[in-house]
Amino acid sequence: MAVQEARGDLGAEGVHEGGCTCGDCPHGAREGHRRAVAAFLRRRDEFAAGRGLPAAVAHSASASRQWVSEELTQRAEAVAEQGRAEGAAWLARLWLRTVCAVWGAVTLLLLAEALTAIGAGWTGARTAALLAALAVAGALTAACFFHRARGGALAPVIGEDNRISTSRTVAACWVLFVGYAVLLLAVRLAAASGHAERDALISGLDLARGAGVVTVLAVVCGIAVLVRRVVGLRVLAQRLQKVPAHRPRAADLLTDDSGRGAFADIQYVAISAVALLFAAVRLARRPDQLPDLPWGLALVVLISAATYLAGKYAEGGRPVILSVVRAREPGDLDGPIRTGDDIEIRGSGFVPPGAQTADRLSRMVVRIGAVDVHVPLVPVAGGFRNPTDNALTVPVPAEVEPGSVEVQVVTAAGVATNRCIVQVTE
Repeated sequence: MAVQEARGDLGAEGVHEGGCTCGDCPHGAREGHRRAVAAFLRRRDEFAAGRGLPAAVAHSASASRQWVSEELTQRAEAVAEQGRAEGAAWLARLWLRTVCAVWGAVTLLLLAEALTAIGAGWTGARTAALLAALAVAGALTAACFFHRARGGALAPVIGEDNRISTSRTVAACWVLFVGYAVLLLAVRLAAASGHAERDALISGLDLARGAGVVTVLAVVCGIAVLVRRVVGLRVLAQRLQKVPAHRPRAADLLTDDSGRGAFADIQYVAISAVALLFAAVRLARRPDQLPDLPWGLALVVLISAATYLAGKYAEGGRPVILSVVRAREPGDLDGPIRTGDDIEIRGSGFVPPGAQTADRLSRMVVRIGAVDVHVPLVPVAGGFRNPTDNALTVPVPAEVEPGSVEVQVVTAAGVATNRCIVQVTE
């Protein structure tokens, strides 16, 4: 219902459809997603308080739980669809914002050069710096236009999981900076009139002067390529669970997939930003050579990059079942597991990072013998009691044959746990 309302057709007054890309349109993708999320949260809290159940299922705990789970699953799918539409609309608008940011930076550079030229006078180096900035901004603008459906110039730093990659962003910043520095020297070399000035500019590209910057550039680019390879191999080996995000966010640079701050990412971004600022100051002071990044600072950046890479190796892990027990309600007698009973599966890693939303939780499956059982959603105020990252409860269907039965959990990321054998009696 929420999706249909958000996708209302054009009315007599010319109201936009729900999929329009207008940022503040009351019927746009952003507002439609916000309303769908608010409606879902209200409905979930109503179910958690025991309200809104039809009379046909209110008398049975298992029937009401199943009905609530199915209802929330359908509503969660509608919210997820709205989220994907909002993410696509956000990406479609991002390229224009990126263009504005790029040319805003060029304007700030022009203002800074104009202010610092007061008293000192305008020089050829200032003209070369401005021309190099215009060239870089023009290239970025073209990239934004040709990749406008994927976020413009930010498309190369958006990972396969639809999040902004920290390693690619850091590498892209260093590539842009070094490219700008070389372009600045090229413009100055083209405008140089004397042999001595040309020789000085060419000597400014000597490795002895730019070894620190070149080393950092090589390492951060290598880290970006290696991290992509490491993450891909760990996902294929089911040692890392990845679920795609609805859209990229700037916070992805400093957080993990679940939105919590990640130390490895934060220190890598912070130290790289400080080193880039230092290199930019050195370039402004000596525009006739590559910035001579001190080896001490370069070593700090390399240590930071190694820490980030080690963090990528250490994160994640395969979900595991530790035990399976019969779920006992208060007042029930102890006994073996029978068909129709609820079983509680205890372990770790059942909810992958970034899969805490209802549409992802509803995709969890427990394989009991040859029967796949979808994990029911049990709402509580502010969230869900089932499933959780370390425990989940499912009923044993009547189709399960008595005897030794294997139990296995398949997470929202498609990763299967180990198998645990339980005894099911008639």
